[in-house]
Amino acid sequence: MIPINENLLKLKRSGIRLYTNLARTVDDCVMLTIGEPDFDTPQAIKDAATAAIAANQTHYAPNQGTDALRKAIAAYENRRGLRCNENEVLVTVGACEALYTALFGILNPGEEVIVPTPAFPLYETIATTAGAKVVELDLKKTNFQITKEALEAVITPKTKAIVLNSPNNPSGAVFDEESLAAVKAAVLGKPIYVICDNVYQQLSKEKLPDLSLDEELKDQILLCQSFSKPYAMTGWRVGYLIGSEEVISRLLLLHAGMVTAIPTFLQTACIIALETDTTPMAEVYAKRREFVCCRLREMGLTFPEPKGAFYVFPDITKFGMDSGEFCTRLIKEAKVATVPGSCFGAEGHIRISYCCSDENLKKGMDRLEQFLQNL
Repeated sequence: MIPINENLLKLKRSGIRLYTNLARTVDDCVMLTIGEPDFDTPQAIKDAATAAIAANQTHYAPNQGTDALRKAIAAYENRRGLRCNENEVLVTVGACEALYTALFGILNPGEEVIVPTPAFPLYETIATTAGAKVVELDLKKTNFQITKEALEAVITPKTKAIVLNSPNNPSGAVFDEESLAAVKAAVLGKPIYVICDNVYQQLSKEKLPDLSLDEELKDQILLCQSFSKPYAMTGWRVGYLIGSEEVISRLLLLHAGMVTAIPTFLQTACIIALETDTTPMAEVYAKRREFVCCRLREMGLTFPEPKGAFYVFPDITKFGMDSGEFCTRLIKEAKVATVPGSCFGAEGHIRISYCCSDENLKKGMDRLEQFLQNL
């Protein structure tokens, strides 16, 4: 093979996909690996896409996104307290591309990005590909919250950004006001961006602490958001990025060179999505979360208190095996698939997703309990 970008040789295969694929080789395996809503996309959103196609909205859209969708996004964000306009919105191929565009666009080779762990592994993938370095901030030592002392200890002259994912994947934990205050104090007025990965925010019934709303940090914030999780639109691949108009105007060039634009008819349907009430889905997830947490406590497992997303992150260290071995045995011996904590930078835990039917969730918990009793 002719040599390729050396940074690509440092990338790791997705552990989430690895254990999901292993589970697919086992008959009747309960899949608690993938964080994908088990609901169908609401009919009104699908109807809007169909109507847009019928109206021949099948031509190139503007690189930044249609005016109508960007205005709708700005209005939606204004309603929740974020002051922005359509020129500060960039429509992307899901939140993943928003993250790629944000991090690739701000990071130079050799610079550092602080990632509180446990964390979604994509952050490290992007930083590594950009030639930057991930500096982990281990939250297991501070009850899955950020402290001023711990954060200041990892900031260096090379720090360019910190990524905040709240509610968190894989733990479901939410950063409290004290954590966000610590971040603000550490970065305010410094040449450090705050990447707010807020893709799970709408899945919570109550209003959560959110640093992206802080006016004093407006020029340092890059907000990544998605239509996938709250509206059950994972296959549509639409998200958006919000930042200052000056920064977005530069990131737009990177985005346009990679993907040109998002399909026009999808953007029309996303306007309807923003008008869709996500409360019913949030209530279902809350009930499932309560059920899983109750069952895990009955099994004697401990975990950071999940307040959002659709994950629980129990500690399995007392069973004397690493998380990879635990998850492999759980699949082969009990026919339940979960994801090792090592995939998120937190050995000694497993991630359980409750994005499945109540029936399968109960079956999975029953099998997990029996597995633990047999150890």
